[in-house]
Amino acid sequence: MSLDEPHKKPHERLSRWLAEDMAAVNWTIRARMASEHAPRIPEVTAHLVEAGGKRLRPLLTLAAARLCGYEGTHHIRLAATVEFIHTATLLHDDVVDESAQRRGRPTANLLWDNKSSVLVGDYLFARAFQLMVETESLRVLDILADASATIAEGEVLQLTAAQDLATTEETYLKVVRGKTAALFAAATEVGGVIAGAPDAQVKALRRYGDALGIAFQMVDDYLDYGGAGDGIGKNIGDDFREGKLTLPVIRAIAAADADERAFWQRTIAEGRRDAEDLGRARAILARHDALSQTRGAALEWAGQARAALCVLPEHPLRRMLDDLAEYVVARVV
Repeated sequence: MSLDEPHKKPHERLSRWLAEDMAAVNWTIRARMASEHAPRIPEVTAHLVEAGGKRLRPLLTLAAARLCGYEGTHHIRLAATVEFIHTATLLHDDVVDESAQRRGRPTANLLWDNKSSVLVGDYLFARAFQLMVETESLRVLDILADASATIAEGEVLQLTAAQDLATTEETYLKVVRGKTAALFAAATEVGGVIAGAPDAQVKALRRYGDALGIAFQMVDDYLDYGGAGDGIGKNIGDDFREGKLTLPVIRAIAAADADERAFWQRTIAEGRRDAEDLGRARAILARHDALSQTRGAALEWAGQARAALCVLPEHPLRRMLDDLAEYVVARVV
């Protein structure tokens, strides 16, 4: 494989470089999502796991481990663990959000039911903990257990902050760190830990994952109002229809006049939305430059992710991780 493939996106180059490891991860995922007594478990799991997706989180674990010189096999288990945790949270999120589409396909709760989605998500969490225990590393277990708790905490915080127009950017950042960045940070950190990397490198990997996850979520919030539906796996305006207070809306509310604030009160706080309200919401965001401000904030976090890599060894994977942080924000252009 050529090291330089400028026509390939960074996550595609990572996938090519780590293809053998990723094949082992996929085998592990399929083997561990099996159930002898409950065939619905692999049915529901396969619907989401095999729906495509970039497998970005497990790729981060593999890349971090290999970048730090790891030659064993525990990184395969950890990458599968990270993907199981992520899939479990998606199953639960779609129930909470009453979503109908995920990765361009009907959600599991729509095809089966809410009970199946919740219980299969619970099963995947249990499988994830079985896998991480097999590494026999208490530090790895601590990192991933803490991430799992933080993810759940972030989701509950989002519930309490939803529809509250007084929600601050500080609270928004706590939600993002919980629901998205916590697993990015854990995914990269455990790769360094399992490789026995120096503490400075492990901390750098965690900073990279945290900042990358925040930038990733901010871009996702941007795309919900300013992107094209193709390629992001959901409909434009999903966050608006679900009454989520994301960064573009928080910025617009902070600058709102009386009429605009009344609009946000009706559509977000009270949940009364008409067919034309999404268009008006997008116009208000444009008026206050809220989308470009969100992109600017994402760029700052992506810059922090790239800066964190400076203490890591020179390696093609380091270059790919640097490109990935840049690409996460570049995709909104």
